[in-house]
Amino acid sequence: MTRECVTPSQVRSALLLRDEIAFLDLRHEAAFATGHPLFAANMAVGRIALEAEIRLTRKDVPIVVYDAGEGLVATAIEEFAALGYTDISELGGGLGAWQDAGYELFQDVNSYAKAFGELVESRRHTPSLPADEVAALLSSGANVAILDVRRFDEYATMNIPGSISVPGAELVLRARKAAPDPATTIIVNCAGRTRSIIGTQSLINAGVPNKVVALRNGTIGWTLAKHELEHGASRRGAIGTFENAASNARDVAYRAGVRRLDLDDLVALLAQPHRTLYRFDVRDEQEYGDGHIPGFRHYPGGQLVQEIDMAAPVRGARIVLTDNLGIRADMTASWLAQMGWEAYALDAGYDGRLEAGRPVVPPKGDPALRYRRPYEGTDVSPAKMQAYLDWEFGLVEQLRRDGTHGFFVI
Repeated sequence: MTRECVTPSQVRSALLLRDEIAFLDLRHEAAFATGHPLFAANMAVGRIALEAEIRLTRKDVPIVVYDAGEGLVATAIEEFAALGYTDISELGGGLGAWQDAGYELFQDVNSYAKAFGELVESRRHTPSLPADEVAALLSSGANVAILDVRRFDEYATMNIPGSISVPGAELVLRARKAAPDPATTIIVNCAGRTRSIIGTQSLINAGVPNKVVALRNGTIGWTLAKHELEHGASRRGAIGTFENAASNARDVAYRAGVRRLDLDDLVALLAQPHRTLYRFDVRDEQEYGDGHIPGFRHYPGGQLVQEIDMAAPVRGARIVLTDNLGIRADMTASWLAQMGWEAYALDAGYDGRLEAGRPVVPPKGDPALRYRRPYEGTDVSPAKMQAYLDWEFGLVEQLRRDGTHGFFVI
């Protein structure tokens, strides 16, 4: 087993060169959220036995672990070795050494996806409306449809009154049914900013005929503006595509550099043991449970973009997406490619043998050790919500200072 100490500059070089590396923060999620390198992924030492083989699919992938002086590294190395991982290194000096080298620390979780979302808005000037304007439109009976792109459980907890649940990657697939009149203005919302920016820009990129805007700052902005939220809603958007949606989605993926695979191509990728290959089915959970291509893990497309550091902690790996209807895989892959991933869309597989069964997910950890997102629940303080928005507004400048991201925006 390779076991050595690496420097911050060596890790940074690997990230810049897009070499495969799993750069793992061993602290609990709440501590991780206080500050970490941009492409570090959280895998608390107590979660290694539960998560490693799901999230790190190649046993000889280069793993670099660190803590902030808590003494977690030795235990983590033993845990990984016991599971058969063979290339495990320690970041010399831990998180403090990263800071001492002058490198950036990013707060919160899913930080680089959120930073990417802010970059998209900055580069594409993604349109948005503040809460007061949206509330006025609703009060006046204007021709609008509000599409909530969060997970359904988030939507059911609290949502903009009258909104419909259409989780992120489902937008292009379901927009026509949710807003059949091209004159209807589609307003996309999430809890904060990232998923609404990506969702709004997805519809614009795919050429939806409607005017599309984001609800600026999501349910956080709605709450800060002192508007009421609805609770317990169950409205879901049905499938219904606008004209040319599928071909437009494929064109978006093409422009982002997504490559297309058939089953023989997939076999060829799987035959390269020196590379990590993540395989994700980006449809909804029911569709996946009814029948999915063997070897593909379930991860809904919109959440995959938001949580890519959790789903695929090996930076530099390859990612293959599948979706029997194509649109969700194409749109999701287009965003992953812009985030610097080698992304593929599989154009086959559903006419062969499928497996049934619900997704396999690791059990949840102790809630006391989990970072509570500033937009979760219904009792978050206005000060914390505003501080969260202020942090997000600063992410584009922090990306510039960091200099490792390699993102582009089509």
